[in-house]
Amino acid sequence: MAQKPSIPKGTRDFGQQEMAERNYIFDTIRSVFKTYGYAQIDTPAMENLSTLMGKYGEEGDKLLFRILNSGDAFSGIDYDSFRTGDGEGSYNSKALSMKVCEKGLRYDLTVPFARYVVQHQNEISFPFKRYQIQPVWRADRPQKGRYREFYQCDVDVIGSTSQLNELELVQIVDRVFHLFDVNVLIKINNRKVLTGFAEICGFPDKVVDITVAIDKLDKIGLEAVKAEMIERGLTPEAVAVLEPILLLSGTTSEKLAVMRSLMNGGSSSGLVSAEGLKGLDELEELFGFIEAAGITSPVEIDLSLARGLNYYTGAIFEVKALDFAIGSICGGGRYDNLTGIFGLPGMSGVGVSFGADRIYDVLKGLGKFPEGLRSATKLLFSNMGKEELLYTLPVARGLRERGVAVEIFPDAAKLKKQFDYADRKAIPFLSINGENEMEQGIVQVKNLSTGEQKQFAKDDFDAIVGFLS
Repeated sequence: MAQKPSIPKGTRDFGQQEMAERNYIFDTIRSVFKTYGYAQIDTPAMENLSTLMGKYGEEGDKLLFRILNSGDAFSGIDYDSFRTGDGEGSYNSKALSMKVCEKGLRYDLTVPFARYVVQHQNEISFPFKRYQIQPVWRADRPQKGRYREFYQCDVDVIGSTSQLNELELVQIVDRVFHLFDVNVLIKINNRKVLTGFAEICGFPDKVVDITVAIDKLDKIGLEAVKAEMIERGLTPEAVAVLEPILLLSGTTSEKLAVMRSLMNGGSSSGLVSAEGLKGLDELEELFGFIEAAGITSPVEIDLSLARGLNYYTGAIFEVKALDFAIGSICGGGRYDNLTGIFGLPGMSGVGVSFGADRIYDVLKGLGKFPEGLRSATKLLFSNMGKEELLYTLPVARGLRERGVAVEIFPDAAKLKKQFDYADRKAIPFLSINGENEMEQGIVQVKNLSTGEQKQFAKDDFDAIVGFLS
């Protein structure tokens, strides 16, 4: 017996129904992107590993899917040069993998976008506003809401430092989830403020360690985060400086005031952070824009928000669904140095990424998909025989030319079978035409949900379309 086929863990098949729902997500997000002047680009599924490595932090690099070089990738490898000296059969696996794997599947859409900008800098106009809707891959442990292959819907603007761009992204997020009828909380922080954390606790070289740790606050809790920071080299005294910051609550203005005092020498260390104060200035300006723009979704400063990607340098965003338990469904931030890694310094950008797969789970869980997505077909013509089929074909053609999705049942089967087909596919209208209709030059169209039935001249396409609308 042949082995039952399967798919890799962390991946999914999508049937017709799921694809109709997913396309609803993509089309909705795409429509909002377009209203703000963003244009679409695509980049390859695979990138050179040299492009991807070192852009996502140590933990991110471990999650990259590497593609084995074509042919006999291990032919001619001098294994002795990769020995570590830690015992028989011990090798530097990272160095060896770079030798046999020159390419990898993209981890996100932002780094490929930065690479694209550098390669095509003479062909595009700045500020450059783009969106991408494509799959990405991460070798993560599969679990609810976390997949190894998933789609991102990214929107970025590069070549401008204005915080009006940050505001625009908040507006896009607000609009998208309003259209989905999903209540969300938009959380904002600034990486300069996180740098300030490191400076006022006396460990300016531990910014990455601190951000990686506090990014886990919601997942593992305060005590575990404090323990991890000590494991990463901070002293208990330094952690004590940071603890009240992580527990800070109140309104936006109250949080900013307290933070400004702490960054200006008011913490137990007495240290001042110019970088942290700059980040607070940026947050204050952005929240002023947000208040003036009339954003309907709640927006708050979350000082524990770090987002564990090394390339963020300014504002950082994360979006949570309020009525459905799942991880972040959208996130992003500003990056000043990403294109500089590829040889184009001084090109600041900012963007957010919508997690389409998590959004799908949210809409499914909350029952927010429109009912009309159940079928792409609007009208089914029954098949009563060859003569009737020849009569129906030009009618179907005329309706299709007017944008109506039409099917003709392929076999002259019993009407019950044809009705069952329409029911299973949730096709809302059915047309049955036999000898009488042919003699009169008409078509019968029935609304299967209401039972209403009308007849039309076979070439009166506008009237038929009106009934189907």
